[in-house]
Amino acid sequence: MHTYGQAYYDLKNALQPLYDEGEATAIAHAILEHITGADKLERLTDKDVLFTEVQQQQYEDTKVLLLKATPVQYIVGKTWFAGREFIVNNSVLIPRPETEELVEWIIHDNAGSSPAILDIGTGSGCIAISLKLGMPLSAVTACDVSSGALLVARMNASNLDADIEVKHIDFLDAEQVATLGKYDIIASNPPYIPETDKATIHANVLEHEPHVALFVPTDDALLFYRIIADFGQSHLNDGGLIYCELDRDYALQAKALFEDKGYTDVEVRKDMAGNTRMLKAVLGKK
Repeated sequence: MHTYGQAYYDLKNALQPLYDEGEATAIAHAILEHITGADKLERLTDKDVLFTEVQQQQYEDTKVLLLKATPVQYIVGKTWFAGREFIVNNSVLIPRPETEELVEWIIHDNAGSSPAILDIGTGSGCIAISLKLGMPLSAVTACDVSSGALLVARMNASNLDADIEVKHIDFLDAEQVATLGKYDIIASNPPYIPETDKATIHANVLEHEPHVALFVPTDDALLFYRIIADFGQSHLNDGGLIYCELDRDYALQAKALFEDKGYTDVEVRKDMAGNTRMLKAVLGKK
């Protein structure tokens, strides 16, 4: 049997070929807290406490998954986004901090209003739910092509008491898209990584996160931005807003696309890491 202390160092050292030291440390702490129920300080105080047989088996099973680059969030079944705990599994992308910045931008611009909002490609529901909770007067619809993702989004909405509508919509299917109504705000973190970039993606993303939410054809990297821009022309109210997360390598091309489609005041912003990752566009003049 491992002690708490032994298990931490064993796991941290085993992970360092896959992750840098800081990330390996964070993952080891997260897994040990998940298994033992004890936080870092408690485990430091009780570093000589032995695992139970059940905990030891759970540790061994989890270590195998981690060494296959399974994201820790999928193993523990949850992650934090915008200060709230969300359920995640391999049907949905793991929410990223950059997406929190997109949500903050939307809420800052529209606080106190009561917009009709559509979240395209909702995944875990992190954007839609955070917008509803940040703007309680809003009416939020979340859609996704994945039935598995929609199940997760519904569970998160229920757990977080967010009254949102969830719809199964394939945005590449014009007939399905036509069933949607009119909105004041469209938000989306769409698929935007070209297929040829797969070789540059870390194994914990490439081998475990849903490809349908990640990749677009290499010869059509702006596929979803074009579809969203066209959709907005007929499904946004006058003065309506589109907010999207971007691939930094195609950010200026995405900006030009929205401008070519007749949107005004098209703005791109950098994220906390200094990458151009967010876009806002206005349909007509307010």
